[in-house]
Amino acid sequence: MLWLSLILLSSFNYYVVDSEPNVPVVITTWWFSNATVKAWEVLKEGGTALDAVEQGASVCEVQQCDGTVGYGGSPDENGETTLDALIMDGTMNVGAVAALRRIKSAISVARHVLEHTKHSFLAGELATQFAVQMGFHEESLTTAHSKQLWLKWHNENHCQPNFWMGVKPDPTKQCGPYHEIKKNSFRDTQPEVHMIVDRYNHDTIGMVAVDSNGDVAAGTSTNGAKYKIPGRVGDSPIPGAGAYADNEVGGAAATGDGDIMLRFLPSFLAVEEMRRGASPTDATQTAVKRIAAHYPDFMGAVIALTKTGQYGAACHGIPTFPFVVQDKTRNVFEVITIKC
Repeated sequence: MLWLSLILLSSFNYYVVDSEPNVPVVITTWWFSNATVKAWEVLKEGGTALDAVEQGASVCEVQQCDGTVGYGGSPDENGETTLDALIMDGTMNVGAVAALRRIKSAISVARHVLEHTKHSFLAGELATQFAVQMGFHEESLTTAHSKQLWLKWHNENHCQPNFWMGVKPDPTKQCGPYHEIKKNSFRDTQPEVHMIVDRYNHDTIGMVAVDSNGDVAAGTSTNGAKYKIPGRVGDSPIPGAGAYADNEVGGAAATGDGDIMLRFLPSFLAVEEMRRGASPTDATQTAVKRIAAHYPDFMGAVIALTKTGQYGAACHGIPTFPFVVQDKTRNVFEVITIKC
């Protein structure tokens, strides 16, 4: 088989354009090579893209990738770790969970939502009850590490920084409960805090795969933002924000400051740009630039993959962004780092 490939590398992109479909293929945000390897094992044996995404993301949930995925990381203001996850296939089926408590396998619960309900999204304590009905084991998501993180933030740092605006704590307490203060005055005393995105605070694993049949799937899993207000949900489990898949086009996934990124549905936008003929790199650039036009200081990235195996990425607000690729042109996975 003859292959003609053009490799492009710039401050925003790196992707392969092939004369024939480059499938199966999987791409993953950040350095999560173990998750990518697992997904590739599924794909190379003829498995589905949906299975690959679920099993790949599950690796990060078990291994607690970067402390931002799975149990024992990113405690909220109460010290509890909760999980968000999404899985979507290219036939427009989706399952998602948010603020999932006491269940470790968030993306697998999301898949059960997809396959065993007519709903798309379950949240909170009732999502936990659903998971238990489906046979999942209920257990604490707190570890010694996450407890220590919370204690340092709560006691030594006096609950700073946090995500509150326009409030003040009870005068007798360093932290909440909080009370609203007059509008138009709080910004002078309590400046807005933006999420700092780096290796250990980036909100999610995102994965997109195309299998040998040409079917597309995408998914995410995360334990959210550190010290978030309990009940907070970011972009990861939101279809079109955290991830999106369409068999007619391809898929995309996003990572970064989820509170900002979800407002722009960057994964959906990237897929729609590819539908109109844009390369994956150009499509992700468009999605990132749309956010930056409104929030110049936001930090995040988007990856995209066409149904024929072209891939690309764009990022903003961080020096560099790595993502992992595995396809049949490579004997092993490759970590590709782009400039932002």
